[in-house]
Amino acid sequence: MSYFLPHLPSGWHVDQAILSEEDRVVCLRFGHDWDSQCMKMDETLYNIAERVQNFAVIYLVDITQVPDFNKMYELYDPCTLMFFYRNKHIMIDLGTGNNNKINWAIDNKQEMIDIIETVYRGASKGRGLVVSPRDYSTRYRY
Repeated sequence: MSYFLPHLPSGWHVDQAILSEEDRVVCLRFGHDWDSQCMKMDETLYNIAERVQNFAVIYLVDITQVPDFNKMYELYDPCTLMFFYRNKHIMIDLGTGNNNKINWAIDNKQEMIDIIETVYRGASKGRGLVVSPRDYSTRYRY
């Protein structure tokens, strides 16, 4: 599914994607197209891209081809999803302790739409940190 979503081939393109979008959330998936977690995430993102096109835009970034942001955003996981709004990084409280990004694959389409919509609503109100509609902490998985 990653072939259907736009790829950003350089650091300059990533910066321009973040800077140029004024009224939509920019969702950047950092990772590799060949990674199994990224494949799951890409399929989910592709399936929801048309539904969220009014308030979000989705791009893919290969962390080997574009290593410029690896240290800055601590991109050590195989698959990472980050959100930006009006040139500002939007953090999301998922209950995991890491508020900067989502670093696992979400394969539920409605869950992903809810997260992106929550980010958009909070960011458009001027918030830099939004609370996820669902708690992803591991304490409920026992």
